Amino acid sequence: MPDARAILITGASTGIGEACALELDRRGFRVFAGVRSAEAGEALRSKASSNLVCVHLDVTDPRSIAEAADAIDAAVGALGLWGLVNNAGIVVHGPVEIVALDELRRQFEVNVIGQVAVTQKMLRLVRRARGRIVNMGSVSGFVSAPHLGPYAASKHALEALSDSLRVELARFGIGVSIVEPQSIRTPIWTKARASADALVRGLTPQAEELYGKEMRLVGRAVERFEARGLPVERVVRAVVHALTAPKPKPRYPVGLQTRLAYLLWHLLPTSLRDAILRRETGLG
Repeated sequence: MPDARAILITGASTGIGEACALELDRRGFRVFAGVRSAEAGEALRSKASSNLVCVHLDVTDPRSIAEAADAIDAAVGALGLWGLVNNAGIVVHGPVEIVALDELRRQFEVNVIGQVAVTQKMLRLVRRARGRIVNMGSVSGFVSAPHLGPYAASKHALEALSDSLRVELARFGIGVSIVEPQSIRTPIWTKARASADALVRGLTPQAEELYGKEMRLVGRAVERFEARGLPVERVVRAVVHALTAPKPKPRYPVGLQTRLAYLLWHLLPTSLRDAILRRETGLG
């Protein structure tokens, strides 16, 4: 039987967000898909049922968030919003010494502050339904690889915020989960590689001497991570469980690497962890 409860998914234009939107739409949920352009909305609607509604939503723009919240409120009324999936995210990478501070700020604006801003505006609707919040984390939320410090820092922050929010909202009957995938085959890594290539091309002579070789090695490692990434359906299953299970899990590690890291990473000596990260990222 179709499930007509309302779900908002941010960052639904491509990748994990798009896949979640389409699967929940297929299951009969009333899906509000957050997109940043009319073109992205048209592309998504062409793959979905007529029940899926695209809403313009830029998680870094307070006015966009407020307008989306008001539109969804008018549509769902007293039923409220059963699920909020905070999926929007970007990857900024590069050595901490040379990462542009504006890029670091953009990383946190999208992956952290944007998630909080959307949650704050939508919570009145989620509380009305005694619903669920699902945040999209990453294995980088507890494993910080070299040259991925900005991204890992944002996902570490999301872990902390999810823990606090889960306890704060429990008395309202609202569940909070965080999904923690290893590398997934989605366009986010294609965008990240393009950004990294641009960063390498723009290195100053001094930065080239210090980090140029390492950055190219890490770039090739990222290509390997993407090639062996898990299918997006693995993440979709975790999101669906978090939204539909009578007792959702607080954490959903997705993939063997993530589960092993979650269980064992903190038990390893720091020197061994550093050696593993250098090997995995091609730094020797």
